Amino acid sequence: MLINLPSTHQQIMSTFNLNQKISLCAAATFCIVAPVVGYIKIGLPPVIIVGGSAIVAFFCWYFTYLKKSAEPEVILPLFILTVAGLQIHITEEYLSGFGPAMSRLFNIPWSEESFLMVFALIGPTIYTLTTLGLYYKIPIAGFIAWFIFIGPGVAEFTHFLFPLLKPSIEPSNINSITQVLHGVVIENMPNYYYITTGRYYFAGMWTAVLPMLPGIYAIYRLIRHHKSASSILNDK
Repeated sequence: MLINLPSTHQQIMSTFNLNQKISLCAAATFCIVAPVVGYIKIGLPPVIIVGGSAIVAFFCWYFTYLKKSAEPEVILPLFILTVAGLQIHITEEYLSGFGPAMSRLFNIPWSEESFLMVFALIGPTIYTLTTLGLYYKIPIAGFIAWFIFIGPGVAEFTHFLFPLLKPSIEPSNINSITQVLHGVVIENMPNYYYITTGRYYFAGMWTAVLPMLPGIYAIYRLIRHHKSASSILNDK
């Protein structure tokens, strides 16, 4: 007799409720769409940073928060602290020309306008809604939180590497420059190349640790919380 066994995909999906399934599809879509849009609009660096962070966040979220949402008192304060540190960090990035500096470093069209649109306008709106979602234990909110902990959290260490990278555009010119990059006018692109400036700094570097510290601790805390919750369930 032949027995029709469900596929692995069907077995996995059958373990989730409707809300979890919708969140799973939304998170997977984000992991694909965000890097693609970033690549089309800006270039390869967003694919590496955003896409890499999203994929790591997806698996961490899948094996922890999606199956059993963390209690708000565990994840919500850590998320708020990380976002608060991130907003202070973004302020330094804006004042020091992070978008134009990245444009000069990698020859990509990242203007001040697009930087502000994403990080100063759209971002805070998403963060605010995420806090509400974490409070009500909505699964997709957990994914966004994990993405923030890993992306603007752990990945901020790249700021300390950027001064060592040779800019793609006029690396020996210490002055800020304005050029058309891929059809977009990018104004006042600063040069933070250490060899040229003699100063070890890149836009946003001094405050990069502010979202990093609570972000890294959040990862540790959530993994420990998940293991503890799982052991309690196994003992019952």
